[in-house]
Amino acid sequence: MPHVTFAVMLLLVGGFLLGGAWSIWKADHDTKGRTGPQVAFAVVLLIAAVLATAAGVLRLV
Repeated sequence: MPHVTFAVMLLLVGGFLLGGAWSIWKADHDTKGRTGPQVAFAVVLLIAAVLATAAGVLRLV
């Protein structure tokens, strides 16, 4: 049963990171658009979200 709890926690963390990536992606500067660091951080968060979600799904299987 603890494995299910850990898997659900990983899925929640993945969703949280995905929301953070979306939030950073949507926050663009009025005149310059998205900056390089914004794009880089959003991509890093997206990769972390995918990894956490995949790990959570694999723990459930």
